[in-house]
Amino acid sequence: MVILSTVSMYLIPVLLFVILATAIYKKVPAYETFVDGAKDGFQLAIGIIPPLVAMLVAISIFRASGALDFILAGIAPLLAMVGVPPDIVPLAIMRPLSGTGALGIMSDLIAVHGPDSLIGRMASTMQGSTDTTLYVITVYFGAVGIKKIGDALKVGLLADVCGLLAAIFFVVLVFGSM
Repeated sequence: MVILSTVSMYLIPVLLFVILATAIYKKVPAYETFVDGAKDGFQLAIGIIPPLVAMLVAISIFRASGALDFILAGIAPLLAMVGVPPDIVPLAIMRPLSGTGALGIMSDLIAVHGPDSLIGRMASTMQGSTDTTLYVITVYFGAVGIKKIGDALKVGLLADVCGLLAAIFFVVLVFGSM
């Protein structure tokens, strides 16, 4: 633990020194390059705002409309029959949509069921084994102007489903069933 603290304390200054030393060695104008990169980053951030706002509004509408509750009511009994706790379903649905929304659901699950419960462990594993696919596609593809997202969306959602199923399988395998 002490070694990790010491390394982390010196890592950033050493990294900055290495970058500056490399710039001097290669005769790259470090400050001007940094400013140009910051300018490009700012332009990228401005370009991301419209798709990001659209996605956040869509997620808010999805949650506020009751669609999440409707979907949950429809599939929870089926999942309960195969041994998946119904409480975990909102997290499985929300995770590809919103990282913040999924984190809120996971925090609620852990507060209600505890971190060492099957549901708490499943929620934590799901949170770490999946991604916010729609957020990633919206922000990154929108930033570079990609309009045809069909294949990336399919592959991303398939990866999320695989991650969710693997999380459920391995948590049950390691920690037992409900």
